[in-house]
Amino acid sequence: MRWSWKIGEFAGIGVYIHATFWLLILFILYTHWSQGHSLAATLAGVVFIFAIFLCVVLHEFGHALTARKYGIRTRDITLLPIGGLARLERMPEDPHQELWVAAAGPAVNVVIAAALYLVLTALGSRPGLKDFEWVGGDFLTKLMMVNVWLVGFNLLPAFPMDGGRVLRAFLAQRMEYTQATQLAARIGQGMAYLFGFVGLFTNPFLVFIALFVWMGAEQEAAMVQMRNSLGGIPVARVMLTDFRTLNPDDTLAKAIEHVLAGWQQDFPVVFGDHVLGVLTQEGLLRTLSQKGADVPVRDAMEREIQTADSHDMLEKALAQLQGCRCRSLPVVHSDRLVGILTPDNVAEFLAIQAALRHARQVVGAPRA
Repeated sequence: MRWSWKIGEFAGIGVYIHATFWLLILFILYTHWSQGHSLAATLAGVVFIFAIFLCVVLHEFGHALTARKYGIRTRDITLLPIGGLARLERMPEDPHQELWVAAAGPAVNVVIAAALYLVLTALGSRPGLKDFEWVGGDFLTKLMMVNVWLVGFNLLPAFPMDGGRVLRAFLAQRMEYTQATQLAARIGQGMAYLFGFVGLFTNPFLVFIALFVWMGAEQEAAMVQMRNSLGGIPVARVMLTDFRTLNPDDTLAKAIEHVLAGWQQDFPVVFGDHVLGVLTQEGLLRTLSQKGADVPVRDAMEREIQTADSHDMLEKALAQLQGCRCRSLPVVHSDRLVGILTPDNVAEFLAIQAALRHARQVVGAPRA
């Protein structure tokens, strides 16, 4: 995700913090400072918010490690003001597996809340809602109540919360997966509409949550619909075969000629038919600004790249494109470059297929 910085790695999964997270820190600082202009209280508030996000990270690792059990890799985890986001390379196709993966995150918060309750009870405290205060109050009690809130919020039956995926998993056991996703998305959007209406008259934050839920539901439904459309289509049917390549000893001046003469922004760098790397637009411009146009391509190309096989299914290759955050993916077969795949040509392919399906429906429709 853009505007994110890596803060650590655990179990091979990178943890990132988004720039907007610091807005939350500033808000907490302001809230605590305005209560009494106490530096100690302000710092305590910051420590508390970091404790919350430690719980959020553990929540996301609950998803990630459960997904790993089913052979699904987690690309990274990003901390946002509204919580965490674990980017799985794919969602489980088995509804039972999706149910376990979705429920694992809230289960972590249940364990944390229960452990804190036992600690507080052992210390002679009887924690409850009446003891909750954002500013001041007992640290452990506040942290326990936040974990209870995280469980409740994440189990709302609406995408992108875990409850939306739990709902889809239940529905998918009784109907086709795409239909289950669409029904779960409609239920979530109904909830978003309710949140937005109530928020207009009570708490503006509910309006923000409503927008978040509405967009999450639309995105999930669109993603599953696209995945369904891509099923069974090999990369060879979609990939571009008319493209330019560069040799590692070519200068950046030749790359500039290709850019100005055609449509490409990224260029596979090859030795014979074997792919050595990719010269991206960012790499080209960065090296041009630092060293000029006479530098060889090998000094500016990306060497750590992903490739797709032309016999792979398009769904898998598209997931690779999204995972590597790149604009093009070299397509190989038997270690030989045979094409490239870009999000634009995938979108064009889908648009053409949709137009052809519509034409068949029109031609096949009964005449009046």
